[in-house]
Amino acid sequence: MNRFDFTPYRRTTVGFDRLFDLLERQARAQGGDNYPPFNIERRGDDSYRITLAVAGFKPEELDITAQQNLLVVKGSKADLDEKQQFLHVGIANRGFERRFELADFVRVEAADLADGLLTIDLLREVPEAMKPKKVLIGAQKQLSVIEGDANAA
Repeated sequence: MNRFDFTPYRRTTVGFDRLFDLLERQARAQGGDNYPPFNIERRGDDSYRITLAVAGFKPEELDITAQQNLLVVKGSKADLDEKQQFLHVGIANRGFERRFELADFVRVEAADLADGLLTIDLLREVPEAMKPKKVLIGAQKQLSVIEGDANAA
């Protein structure tokens, strides 16, 4: 297993601990189960879609939970009916739990199940106070002068 060492980056950055911890945790988890398969699609500057292949699952057998910076998708299937006699079982009939780490300000907008595909639409909404603002050089001095003139009149 290849493991990337983030130590040099940790020494020269401030405030990125959470990001490096996330990357290291994901690298450790890569050896895990890959069921169900999924896609992550970027649909615009601030919109994303996760698509999971959940063939055979009904909506009531799926649970989607969105917490701060975490999306958890769980599927639980009932055990096979003992009356049925299968000669071959090639379709996965097992539960799963898939976790997705979400960036700050990313929220679940909608979820839909069609043709065995569960789609979850995500949207990043940065609060107005957090958006970049253009700062004019000398703007504070001009404001002070304008306010001073208005008070003098």
